[in-house]
Amino acid sequence: MQDIGDILNNRVLLVALIACLIAQVLKLAIEIIKNRKLNVQVLVTTGGMPSAHSALVTALAAGVGQTLGWQTPDFAVAMVFAIIVMYDAAGVRQAAGKQARILNQMIDELFQEHHEFKEDRLKELLGHTPFQVIAGSVLGITISWLARAAY
Repeated sequence: MQDIGDILNNRVLLVALIACLIAQVLKLAIEIIKNRKLNVQVLVTTGGMPSAHSALVTALAAGVGQTLGWQTPDFAVAMVFAIIVMYDAAGVRQAAGKQARILNQMIDELFQEHHEFKEDRLKELLGHTPFQVIAGSVLGITISWLARAAY
């Protein structure tokens, strides 16, 4: 049972999770400003501004670097992990979202007169623009540095 307590005492992990949570709350605030309505569903969906995935992995990598050193293999692993996650968010998942948008449009046009197609629409907001990924990364690094300065 002590192992669970050790996890909760891991400052690097907690700061990374806080960075992710702050990014999700910022998505809600941006949604309210942009659309003038409260949509709490953005708190649990992928995509949007800023990238919570990017905030999480960059805060994690920065925390590892700050704690264990920038030259350690631990930081190298965290950095490679962060690069893969951010590449996936801006590349593969964004492309899948574009494909979903096109398929939804094709289905709408194809079955416009006959509503025989009963399948759910594909989720279109899967990935991030490069700017959203960069914004999430800056947020994650900033939160990691602020947390490090606070303790």
